[in-house]
Amino acid sequence: MMHLKTLAPPPPPQPPPGFSYFPGLAPPQKTLQFHRFLVLLLTFTAYAAFHASRKPPSIVKSVLTHETLAANATAASNSGQDPLEFGGDPLRNQTGWAPFDGPRGPHRLGELDLVFLLAYAIGMYFSGHIGDSIDLRIFLTVGMVGSGIFVIFFGLGYFIHLHSFGAFLFIQVVCGLFQSVGWPCVVSVVGNWFGKAKRGLIMGVWNSHMSVGNIIGSLVASSVLGYGWGWSFVLPGIFVILVAIFVYLFLVVSPENLGLILSREDVEMSVEGMSLVESQKVEIDEGIGDSEDEGSVAISFLEAWRLPHVGSYAFCLFFSKLVAYTFLYWLPFYIRNTAVDGVHLSHKTAGILSTVFDIGGVFGGISAGLISDLIEARAITSVVFLFLSIPSLIFYRLYGSISIFANSILMFTSGLLVNGPYSLITTAVATDLGTQSLIKGNSRALATVTAIIDGTGSVGGALGPLLAGYISTRGWNSVFLMLIISISIAMVLLIHVVKSEIKGKLNEGKWLLPSIIAH
Repeated sequence: MMHLKTLAPPPPPQPPPGFSYFPGLAPPQKTLQFHRFLVLLLTFTAYAAFHASRKPPSIVKSVLTHETLAANATAASNSGQDPLEFGGDPLRNQTGWAPFDGPRGPHRLGELDLVFLLAYAIGMYFSGHIGDSIDLRIFLTVGMVGSGIFVIFFGLGYFIHLHSFGAFLFIQVVCGLFQSVGWPCVVSVVGNWFGKAKRGLIMGVWNSHMSVGNIIGSLVASSVLGYGWGWSFVLPGIFVILVAIFVYLFLVVSPENLGLILSREDVEMSVEGMSLVESQKVEIDEGIGDSEDEGSVAISFLEAWRLPHVGSYAFCLFFSKLVAYTFLYWLPFYIRNTAVDGVHLSHKTAGILSTVFDIGGVFGGISAGLISDLIEARAITSVVFLFLSIPSLIFYRLYGSISIFANSILMFTSGLLVNGPYSLITTAVATDLGTQSLIKGNSRALATVTAIIDGTGSVGGALGPLLAGYISTRGWNSVFLMLIISISIAMVLLIHVVKSEIKGKLNEGKWLLPSIIAH
């Protein structure tokens, strides 16, 4: 018989202040399902706002440098066109922005990406422990407001004529630390409201907040680029702060805060939901011999690494996120520097066109989650997506310059295939690894597993944009070769997991195809 035990719970936080202004939101006026939807909406919007504020650096890269602008002016002169009208770009008469306008400009932009993402990765390991001592709603609000302020600070560099590379580095480091609050907070809150049965499809849909945020950030930053690159940071920064206000007013961290009772299935929380709420740990004893001490003793870092498939998925995410974040931070710059149908697109057009990759990412995350649910095989799904992404990247590099239509179709396909495994591993796969029987309900083990997977992936996400900044000076073929090699390594790391899944299917006496038909 299942029984629950709570380890040193703090006093439960009160409902958010917005409920005092709108008492009709509280039970019994509103049901559990309504509040689940509200939590999904608020956490989705919150993390989309985080990603929207990360997008401006990729949009303004080609403005801060001057190499493409000079090339466009030369091409226009040779063709007899007015250089001020070539490409229809009102910004192409600028000469860049110090300290990014010299030959080392792309390198320094890559270094900005590196320090931001490294601070983000390091902060991820500490955010959980900080969040244990305070209300997650407050913690998330502080992270969002801090992120918004420092994104705005970066944009203010345009208006105050800031040219100090050290100052830009400092802003990115602090902003990365604030941004690291977002992911563990939102997945912890969602984990409090949804049981482990809600995995592939629902997490795929919810996890599209990253791509949706990238799309919003690209459109906003691109639309105001003509008024000065500083506005491309200021508006997304304001957007994050505005969303933070709604989070502070209405986000309910846990159903218990409203006196709502979850079913047994709902109590079996996902690993992401356990990653921050160690002070509110719910441990499940199935009556199979687990001692009371066993569930309360934290698993060591090395023991967590030795859990089946944790290392494989962690390093797979390292290389998958390396590829995804290279596109996140360099795709608009690549489009701007690559002639499409013989013409270099404007900064604004390149930024808007880059959103097609993220639109593909939305469909990729949803389809990967749905397929993995149907065939009950996460690794097989991930490897198939990774394998197909290699020819899609090759075709995009070779034929993406033919026309806008060809560029869009190939970019959409690449986004779908690249982001599918990335989304799957950060959600449903992490859940599976955190609920395997060897952990025996140890929530501290779940937190450690989550930190290993997300932290390792974030390091890869930091490395990719940096390498792209250095390698791009040698030609874009070299960048795409780096991406293809990374995807190939990610596939190799999952081969033995795929073998285990196939073996498990055979031992169960069913093939994959009958499994699909049965569903």
